Amino acid sequence: MAENTGAKRLKITLVRSPIGFSKSQKATVQGMGLRRIRHSVELADTAETRGMILKVRHLITVEE
Repeated sequence: MAENTGAKRLKITLVRSPIGFSKSQKATVQGMGLRRIRHSVELADTAETRGMILKVRHLITVEE
């Protein structure tokens, strides 16, 4: 699947450990591609990504 390079991107950084939180939240962090604290990824600004951000907003920071 090719991504549109003109689409808006979000830089997401894991700032807190998901240890001690629900399995669902841990899976969301892993699904975003975040591996360890201070690890950052860039994801497309889609409704799906925004839903994931909302679910784990207490564990991450987001830069536009």
